[in-house]
Amino acid sequence: MLRRLTPVLLTLVVVALGITALAARPDNGAPERSADFVVLAGAAGLRWEDVDPQTTPTLWRMAEQGSIGSLSVRSAHRPTCPVDGWLTLGAGNFAAWNGSRAGEGCPATGVTVEQPDGIGANLPDQEGVVAYNQDRLSWGTTPGALSESVRCSVAVGPGAAVAAARPFGRVDRYAPVLPADPAKLLGSCVLSIVDLGTVDGVDPTSRAAQARQVDAQLARVLAARPPRSLVLLAGVSDTDSPSRLHVAVADGPGWERGWLTSPSTAREGYLQLVDLAPTALAALGRPMPERLFTGRPAVSVDGRPGDLRAAIDAPADADREAAAQRRVAGWFFTLLAAAQVALAVAVLPLLRRARRHAGPHGPEPVSRRVVAVVELLLIAAALAVPAALLADAVPWWRGQHAGFWFAAVTALLTVGGTAAVRFTPGHERTLGPLGAVAALATLVVGVDVLTGSRLQLNGVIGYSALEGGRYAGLGTVGLGVFIAGSLLCGGWLAQRVRRAWRPMVMVAVGGAAVVIVGSPYLGADSIGAIALTAGVSVAAAICTGGWLTVSRLAWATMAGLAVTIGFAVVDAGRPEAERGSLGRFLAALGNGTGGLTVHRSSTANFETLVNSPLTVLALAGAALVWFALLQPWGGLMRLFGIYPAIRAAMAGTGVAAGLGGVLGGTALDVAGAAGALVVPMAALAALRVLDHSTDRTQPGSGRPGDEGGSAPPDGPTGDRPSGGRAAEVSGVAARPDSDPAAAGEGAPAERDRGTPAPGAATDRAPRVPAQPGPASTEVPAG
Repeated sequence: MLRRLTPVLLTLVVVALGITALAARPDNGAPERSADFVVLAGAAGLRWEDVDPQTTPTLWRMAEQGSIGSLSVRSAHRPTCPVDGWLTLGAGNFAAWNGSRAGEGCPATGVTVEQPDGIGANLPDQEGVVAYNQDRLSWGTTPGALSESVRCSVAVGPGAAVAAARPFGRVDRYAPVLPADPAKLLGSCVLSIVDLGTVDGVDPTSRAAQARQVDAQLARVLAARPPRSLVLLAGVSDTDSPSRLHVAVADGPGWERGWLTSPSTAREGYLQLVDLAPTALAALGRPMPERLFTGRPAVSVDGRPGDLRAAIDAPADADREAAAQRRVAGWFFTLLAAAQVALAVAVLPLLRRARRHAGPHGPEPVSRRVVAVVELLLIAAALAVPAALLADAVPWWRGQHAGFWFAAVTALLTVGGTAAVRFTPGHERTLGPLGAVAALATLVVGVDVLTGSRLQLNGVIGYSALEGGRYAGLGTVGLGVFIAGSLLCGGWLAQRVRRAWRPMVMVAVGGAAVVIVGSPYLGADSIGAIALTAGVSVAAAICTGGWLTVSRLAWATMAGLAVTIGFAVVDAGRPEAERGSLGRFLAALGNGTGGLTVHRSSTANFETLVNSPLTVLALAGAALVWFALLQPWGGLMRLFGIYPAIRAAMAGTGVAAGLGGVLGGTALDVAGAAGALVVPMAALAALRVLDHSTDRTQPGSGRPGDEGGSAPPDGPTGDRPSGGRAAEVSGVAARPDSDPAAAGEGAPAERDRGTPAPGAATDRAPRVPAQPGPASTEVPAG
């Protein structure tokens, strides 16, 4: 009865851990009304490197007494040109001005502003812009949603008119430039939007002159601001390709000397352009429109350095790192994919010649030195991604040749990690390198997540604030590495205990990983947690042996669905402003806009599949596994037969990485990152299994307590069994009643009676009498 209930109990444990991790959310608190008036002042292209006490004294003083942050100006187009930025600001959602672009830069876009009555203005192109955003783009954006949420709004300048125009094109009050005394105009409506100009120069002298003009306009706005007002200054857009991070400053009651942040980023000092509209309405105490903004109201948090120069250096340095990350990430993953493909090709002949023949005929075995070098290269390949993540602890982006410094630091860390694995006790065992590499990778990613994911933000192995997809928690590559590392660690540990305890070990390790991935305080990846739950369930179901039967697959599917449904119910019950991605999706299904989310996800999957180097890594790894390692001569099936917990871990990794990529809109990126760790370690373990496939051992008496007969103790290979009733002689498979955990990894003796792995002993040499000699390295489970 207990055995039959075990899958049910384990499923309940995994489900409980998953829902616990996902249900808790930080209490951000509902923003309270803090102002009677809001002035949104924008300057296209303004970055923190343009701000200093001499060139922009007004902006410097405003930043000194207010709250500051780095602004991601993502819109529906990339780069975000000025007209796109202003439109996104007024929509509170990702928007774009209709029209074609000849290149990657920002073409000059003329905005027609008509003033028929001298009070307000009309934008005759607004009807076409609204249709373009709602019919051609997948965000369902309504331009002018911010102005529609207040009774009256003011616009100064053509850019501000784009932001303030209502969906039918009307601007309530408009002035092409700031009047001599703007106090009356700014006080006529609760919401004012002011275009301060553009900073688009390339030469530092030119940029400084443009920043000085923006500062002079800002000084006039601050001098005429209404009483009890909040002034939000933003660098609303890019002016050319590539994208950059821009200035964001909030000055008003309750916004003193802090970091600007938003629930949409969950990162102190970062907010998005789409956050400004809900921030303005929250400060005025106005309700949000029925169709929620994509952004969330920003807040001010403590922790900013007292010295403004030190505070400004942080977002300026983040902008430099994000710009360097974009240049370096592409060639790093391209080189990594090329190196792993070349290494896979080099491993093929070693796999063919790794099995040692007992007879006098057969190919000459490969030199031990060559095998040792290839093993070190496989370890280095598996550690390349964790080393690149750790490289971001060093400010390589500040150097003149950022790519060179990143490569140098990553290479040194890879060499150091490889040496650490090589000299780790137990390295000579079959699973020694696999366990050490998995533990090291899990430790690097896990510690980064537990300390705030600082290495992943704007890092090569992380996510860029310029892209606007994620600002905190686990990124796509980090998720893949963490899934693979944690499940392999669980499999390695499970293989060292008795068979009855293995599911418990897998659930314990995998459950902890689910909490780290899914907790909003840590990994903040609900999709990844749901996918990992399914992977852990699969691994726990088959870690004792046997295959992934229909019933076991059903339990794994039920676990993933239970976590998804449980979290969906919890998330959908929260207030609209506090819902996560799953809750917002369910709400979209309820109001008929869920198709837009599905369309965006499918589009993102296709674009990532076509353009990402990680796709090559995933496909190359799958090809090596299917066409080589899983063949009778490849050794992986033999490895799976001897170490069923490792087979379970790799199967769970495949399930979790596949689900996490497809559901998260990243196609094969998660699988590629996981494969970069798993495939080299699978090849290394397969080489070692084949190398010892024909070792002989003296069988014991078979009586309980007689665990080895006259077999000698562990030698240099470290894989000789401490017991077992029968051993493989001359390549002939042993009976399926000896435990490989005891054979290779120091576990107590027991019997694994799982289904034999096809191909585990298909390549048989002639049977010869067993002779006393070196103990068998590998004892297959059937």
